[in-house]
Amino acid sequence: MSIFGTVLTIYVLNFADTTTDIMLEKSVESNITRFLYDNPDYDEETDEPQDKYVLYYTLRNEYKHQLWVDLDQIPQVVQDAFVYTEDERFYAHDGVDFKSTFAAFVNAFLPNRARRGGSTITQQTIKNLTGDDAVSGVQGIERKIREVFRAINVEKTYTKDDILEAYLNVVPQGTSKYDIIGVQSAANFYFGKDISELDLAEAACLAGMNNAPSANNPIDNIKNNNIRRKYCLDHMYKAGAIDSQEYEDALNEPLEIAGNFDYSSETIYDGELEDQGMTDWYLDAAILEARQRIASERGITTDEAAELISNGGFTIYTCVDIDMQHEIEKKMQDASNFTTWYMDPADDTLWSAFVCMDYKGNVKAVCGSRSEKDEILGWNQAVNGARSPGSCIKPIASYAPALDQDLITMTSSYNDKPIKLNGKDWPVNYSEFDASQGNWSYKNFYTYQMLLKSLNTMPAQLIDQLTPSYSYNFLKSKLDITNLLDTDNDYAPLTVGAFGYGLHLDELVGAYMIFGNGGKKYEKSYIYKIEDAAGKVIYEKTDGYKQAVSDSTAYIMNRMMQYVINDKEGTGRYAKLKKTDLVGKTGTSEKWRDLNFVGCTPDYVSGIWVGYNENNEDGEPRSVSSTDYQNIGAIWKNIFGDIAESEPHKSFDEEGCFPMPDTVVKLNFCTSTGLIATDRCGSQQVGYFKASNVPGYCYH
Repeated sequence: MSIFGTVLTIYVLNFADTTTDIMLEKSVESNITRFLYDNPDYDEETDEPQDKYVLYYTLRNEYKHQLWVDLDQIPQVVQDAFVYTEDERFYAHDGVDFKSTFAAFVNAFLPNRARRGGSTITQQTIKNLTGDDAVSGVQGIERKIREVFRAINVEKTYTKDDILEAYLNVVPQGTSKYDIIGVQSAANFYFGKDISELDLAEAACLAGMNNAPSANNPIDNIKNNNIRRKYCLDHMYKAGAIDSQEYEDALNEPLEIAGNFDYSSETIYDGELEDQGMTDWYLDAAILEARQRIASERGITTDEAAELISNGGFTIYTCVDIDMQHEIEKKMQDASNFTTWYMDPADDTLWSAFVCMDYKGNVKAVCGSRSEKDEILGWNQAVNGARSPGSCIKPIASYAPALDQDLITMTSSYNDKPIKLNGKDWPVNYSEFDASQGNWSYKNFYTYQMLLKSLNTMPAQLIDQLTPSYSYNFLKSKLDITNLLDTDNDYAPLTVGAFGYGLHLDELVGAYMIFGNGGKKYEKSYIYKIEDAAGKVIYEKTDGYKQAVSDSTAYIMNRMMQYVINDKEGTGRYAKLKKTDLVGKTGTSEKWRDLNFVGCTPDYVSGIWVGYNENNEDGEPRSVSSTDYQNIGAIWKNIFGDIAESEPHKSFDEEGCFPMPDTVVKLNFCTSTGLIATDRCGSQQVGYFKASNVPGYCYH
């Protein structure tokens, strides 16, 4: 026996360290997950705090209800009903009733005997919070031992009021259909009242059914509930908590059962319980990001996080500009913003996607299709799709890294000629009319000229100088491009965007933010904060960033890309705005299968893609016709131009935008040599150079 006692003692003590993992602070999940956005009309000085956010959308589990209520709002009669029914020695013991617990141990080894719970309110609270509820066999014994040590420690850490409050908020009170948790939800559902309004009979009804709610609730089985109501009142009367008259009145009082949630003690946002209809493209993207954030925070899969969100209990704050979102969706559905002539909608099968964000990576609007949305969490081309960025890859994969490494300046001279790749001359310069020829001019052009003409030869030469590995790692580690394949570490993908899988439009647009904010790469995000049901922040976007390139590199790239828009030969000239600065880049993939434009205005970086999701008669990916559809720059302008022009900032040099940093000098250069101009130079032009890497002076 002594050996057995020693072994048993060691066995039990092995669980003694399972004592500090129970938190009784407010932590519940309601049946609603709310998506909010910042109220654009909110005035901090005059408006009420609740007006700061506007309800965007709710996801709810209509079968689950859980609300938290503080103990001082729960009537004493409700507290007494549960205490005297479940644990009449609650205020006297230290968390464990050892006599009843020992009986429960015996029962675990004798499965043919009637079950005895032996759990105090403290132990029940722990079981409900942890879900650790094994009943029989070794698992039942181990669970009970863990529960004992946890209960003892909880009693040392928290007051009896803390424990009772937690208990009353996590106690199961459901029916066979509804998962109702806590006395506040139960009062709302069964009686259509706030918990503060319950009388003795109603309190006994809830407390009495607690041992088996699905069998003893007043909706599924009023007879059982009446028996259990009497059981509760008997214990209260015996303990002196109520007198005989109160006992008789409560026992005979007919219960008025509501059995619905027409009444709720929860704070309801305007329109929250109305039919919300279809989600928009932004909400879908926000839901997907919320799944990832919660999965990461909880250490679970995204599928498990999706279930948590749909079950309710989170408040998710989005970055959306709701007016912009609505306007973009409206414009994307207007065929005249794309086509050059009226087309039968059945023939107009061109796809498109659009993304806009600010210079801290906060996505303001997104649209995944030209069609009206008809499916929640369906395919979103802007987020889920991956297509070739074409020449939009050049600023971020070749020009910016080379400029950052001082391999080039704005006026470095390069010859429009191919490199040798696998023994062949490569790459060709795309022509809409003849892509089979090289189209090389063998003329010298300055860097900014190569960029505005979108010639492929200089980027190929730069990738050759940088090495593909450098450019590949730059995209991956500095610009957060996530879906690169190992085979993309090569010339074609990094020079002309011929990626094996393609890039997501929102990541491509996000990469361009560095050209409007001083080279800073912020995390792209559709949401900026997530709170659980207790109001605890489980995710909040920070102002942290990576310095992808220097501020001087970013500014010079910005100034070079203005030529893409403003020069008469610039490939993005059709996107030019009347009042607002715009810099950017067009991107066309092989055989005009993908057309892209990414533009930076003083307030936003945005991008659009168009292409087909179908093949032509030859089984090849279908090309976009320039006779049927407008220039990609013009399409971008049709969709976003009015919005960009309506913003307060018109120039990058304005305060709060991207004025020229001290690390950049503005000097005239000689248009004949690309060197810094002197009095001898007849033709001069303004240029921007790093103060640490200024070309020599021209003495031509």
